[in-house]
Amino acid sequence: MAKQKPDWVVNAGIAGTFSTELSLGSVVQVVQERFGDLGVEEADGRFTDLAEMGLWPHAILSNPNPPLPGLPMCNGLTVNKVHGSQESINQVRSKYPEAEIESMEGAAVFYACTAASVPFVEIRSISNIVEPRNRDAWNLPLAIQNLNQVLVDMLDAIPQ
Repeated sequence: MAKQKPDWVVNAGIAGTFSTELSLGSVVQVVQERFGDLGVEEADGRFTDLAEMGLWPHAILSNPNPPLPGLPMCNGLTVNKVHGSQESINQVRSKYPEAEIESMEGAAVFYACTAASVPFVEIRSISNIVEPRNRDAWNLPLAIQNLNQVLVDMLDAIPQ
C-alpha cells in the first residue's frame, strides 16, 4: 500500500467462534479487532498485551467505514495460534470477553488499512467453534462455500 494505494481492501477468510450465537457456515463482517497475543507472559503466568504495556496505541481497532448491509457484525481477536485447550480458551475469554471470533490476520489488516487511509472490510465465515482441539467438528467446505457466495454477491453488486 506504500507504493500503490488500492481503492478498497477485502479481507476474507474463515474463523473460529467463541459465540454460541454463530453457527458453522455463518458469514459475518468484523467491525472491531484486537491483537490477542502480542505482549509478554509475566512471571506469575498472566499475559500482558502491548496496549496494557503502553507500547501499542490502540487496544481495540475499529473499522471507520460504514458496515455492509445484510451481514451480521461482530468483534474479532487476532491470534498467532488457534486456541485448542480449555485452559487457554478460558484465559482468552476472560481477558477479551468482547471477542466473538478468532482469526490470524484481521487486526493487521485493520491497522495497515487505517494507517494508509484505505477503505476495507473484513468478512469471515465460521468454520469451527473454539473448543478443545477437535478438527472433526470443523466444517471447512461449508464455511468456504458460504464465504465464496457472499464474495460473488459482493462482486455482482458492483455497478458496471
